[in-house]
Order: sequence, then structure tokens, then C-alpha cells
Amino acid sequence: MKAVIYARYSSDNQREESIEGQIRDCMQYAEYNDIQVVGSYIDRAMSAKTDNRPNFRKMIADSSKHIFDLIIVWKLDRFARNRYDSAYYKNVLRKNGVKVVSAKETISEGAEGIILESVLEGYAEYYSVELAEKVNRGMTDNALKAMNNGGVTPLGYYVDDEQHLQIDEKKAPFVREIFQRYADGEMIKDIINDMNARGVGITIRMKKKAGRKAHERKLDYNNVRRMLANRKYIGEYRFKDIVIEDAIPAIIDKDLFEKVQKRIALNTRAPATHKAQVDYLLTTKLYCGKCKAMMVGESGTGKMGETYRYYKCANAKKRHTCDKKSVNKEKIEDAVVKAVMEKIMDDGLMEQLSYKLYDIQMQGSNILLALQQQLADVEKGINNILDAIQQGIITDSTKKRLEDLENKQKELQIEVAQEQIKRPMLTREQILYGLTRFRKLDVSTQKGKKALIDGFVNAIYLYDDYAIITCNYKEGETRISYDDIENSALGDVEKGQKNKPELESSDLSANGDPAENRTRD
Repeated sequence: MKAVIYARYSSDNQREESIEGQIRDCMQYAEYNDIQVVGSYIDRAMSAKTDNRPNFRKMIADSSKHIFDLIIVWKLDRFARNRYDSAYYKNVLRKNGVKVVSAKETISEGAEGIILESVLEGYAEYYSVELAEKVNRGMTDNALKAMNNGGVTPLGYYVDDEQHLQIDEKKAPFVREIFQRYADGEMIKDIINDMNARGVGITIRMKKKAGRKAHERKLDYNNVRRMLANRKYIGEYRFKDIVIEDAIPAIIDKDLFEKVQKRIALNTRAPATHKAQVDYLLTTKLYCGKCKAMMVGESGTGKMGETYRYYKCANAKKRHTCDKKSVNKEKIEDAVVKAVMEKIMDDGLMEQLSYKLYDIQMQGSNILLALQQQLADVEKGINNILDAIQQGIITDSTKKRLEDLENKQKELQIEVAQEQIKRPMLTREQILYGLTRFRKLDVSTQKGKKALIDGFVNAIYLYDDYAIITCNYKEGETRISYDDIENSALGDVEKGQKNKPELESSDLSANGDPAENRTRD
């Protein structure tokens, strides 16, 4: 019988067995019960209250591959502290022929075992809920006394021995200066640059533990923006629905604070100047058809203040050695998206591509294929010996050979299972399902367009009157005309998507940029 171990812990100061301790006990359990352990799944600093645990979810998915029969946990609360999640995932595992066992809790196989398992799971859930209630009750008690409830200490304050915020006279002047400069019209980014140059930062106090000390972190836009809206600076204490006026020593007077809030509200309605630049989706994929140099994103402002965005040949921009004209950003991006969407709407093409990708996947797993071939050879040898035994041909050497082959079979089965865990293999049907779900991408959004382009487009060569799109698979070349680019509305494609299956994502990877004559901006 083959098994995997699942281990986790919630936080670095939780008084429970370490990951290593859990694995050691699980291995002892497996050895005592003659169970072969073929792998392990570990979630560090993850709560079992939810199923949002990466390796837990991977383990559940891998159970469908039938590479293990058991999941060994240190105790059942390592698996889940929620009866619904526990019942749901154990049902999924049961359908896949996999059972969950506890290394430290003895549970019988009959009806009594089911009851005991439910009791243990119920207790784990009770413990989790009770702990949350205690924590919340403690934080509420602290709030009623205006005591600090943890988190980052606001700049200009420190926490005294009684867990109250007190003014740090060395740093409070910087807080007053930040508020005043912002109220006077200075931009946040300019204030941040000046403060960081002067060494002003936020003190981060880690949980009390040996070797961990408070450290300084530089100011950034987000923490300065939160600082300017923090009502603690005018003495107000807040926790959930508890509000206590003048509970904290004030650093900022209320008039200055309100002046800052008015400017924040005004700037919130205005376009934000700190936001990231526009994403040029074809960067590193769009090439000049004349000189093969990369085309880079550019923008400009017209006489009426309108912004124009386009792609320009790098040689035309830097060296002036190419006369390729620029192309409108939105038009070329939409034309590429439209052409690709028309491709993936072709059921025959998707079917053909799924076979190719499946073959590539199999070719890429040489180790697994070699192990599977060795296992097949060993099993063939075992069958030959068994046939000989059935015909009455049996000697001491025959028995020894059969024993050696059976031991080798067990070793190879473990190695195959371990390799399958490391390199999950998709079926051809799973690949086809992933491909067809691209059809439901929302290509009216930048996110949807980017996912489609990254998944399928390798390169685009742009000429004066047409473009060639090469996709991430052989014979995946499409030619679009200048008119296609000029009339690149996505409306028809979006309508065509409505009758197709829903989409999530794909693991397709790009083949890389064209090798010849590259020029980067």
C-alpha cells in the first residue's frame, strides 16, 4: 500500500509539533504498518480553518491519479478544523480510492470509528472557533481600555509597557511636517523622497521571540497615504464599532487633519498621478517587418491635450535607420486579439493542438517514461516466471528471481509515484478542456487580452500593408491586412464567445522571441 504524508502548522509560535516532528511520527506509523511512503505535501504557516492551502489542494488533485492509497496525517486537525471541509474532501478522496489516517489517534474501522472520527473533527472545529472567540474577546477588552491591539505602530508613536500609544518626541515632528506639507499642496511622492533621504521610516516590531528585534522600513506611498487618514493622530481610538475620543495623545490638531482630508477627497476624484503606466501588451512580441527590430510602446499628447499611444520601430526611434510608420496601440492589439480568437474558435484546430501538446508533454518527461518502461519490463518478467510456475517449472533460482523482481517492482512503483507527484501529467482531454476555455476570456479587458496574447502569440511582424502573426505552435501563422487592423472591433468576436464553454486558464508557454536581428529598447 502506498501513502503520502500531509503536514502543516499554523504559525511560527504555535505550541504544536513541528513539521519535522509530524513527518517523523507519520513515518514511524507507516513503517510499523508496512506502508510505503512515496511523497509528502507540506503547508507551512497555514491554517486548517480553510482549504486555501496550496499543497493541500495539490494533494487532493493528485489523488485522482491513483498514485497513492492513503494520506497519513499527524492528527486529524492537521487535515481540517472544519467539519464541512473535512467531510467534503474526504468524500472526494473516497471516490478516488484514497483514505485519510491519523498517526497519533487510534480509530477503529467500524461504525465506532466513524463516530470517533466525527468527535475528533468536531473538537478540532470547536477549538478553532473557541480560540477565535477568545482572541476577539481579548482584543475587545483591550479596545475598551484604549490599549494597543498589535499591528504596525504609527509613525510618531511608541507602545509603552502598559500597551498604550505614547508620543515619540523624536519622530512626532516628522508627522506634523508631513501633514503640513501635504495640506500646503505638496505631492506625496516628493514628501516621501525627502523623508527617506533624511532616514525617516516606520518601526516594525516583530512578535516577541528570541532573536527578533524591531527594524525600520522606508516610507512608501501606501503607508503615507494611510498615515494622512489615520484618526489616531487626532487622539481617536477605533476598534470595530468601538470609538473612544481623546483616548490617545494627539499629534495633529483637528483643523489641520480636516484640511488634509479635504485635499485627499479632492485628489481621489482627480486622476491619480502615482498609478502604473499603460500596459503595452505586444511588447517583446511586435517586430518591424522591414528591419526586424522590436517595436516599442510610445505615447504623445495632441494640441487639445488628448493622449495618443502607439508602437514605434526601435531603429526608427533611436537610429533613424528605418522608415517604418508607427501603429496605433489599441488597433494593432485588438486586431491581434481578434485574429487569435478566430483561431481558437476552430474546434478542429483545438483538437489537433491538444494532441501535439500532449505529445510534447510526454516527450518532456524522459525520466518518468524511462521508469514506466523499466516497470513494464519488470512486470513482464514477473508474468513470465508465473507462467513458468503454472507449467510446473519451479526451482530455487526461479523463486529467488521472482522475489528479486517483486522487490524491484515495489521500488519502481515508488519512484514512478514520486516522479508523477513532482511532474503532474495532464491527459489529452484535460489539455483540450484548458485550450477551449480560452474562448470565454473577457477580451474587452486588458487582463483578458494579455492572457490570450501571452498564451498563444509568439511574434507579430508588422509591414506597411499587412501583418504576420506567428503563434506558439507549428503552422500557427496568420496574415492580417491593413484593413483588418484599421477595423479591429472586437464586438463580433465577443458575441461569438457567448455560446462557448467557460474558461479559466492554460499552462501553455511561449516559444521565445525571433532570434534574428533583435533590437531591444
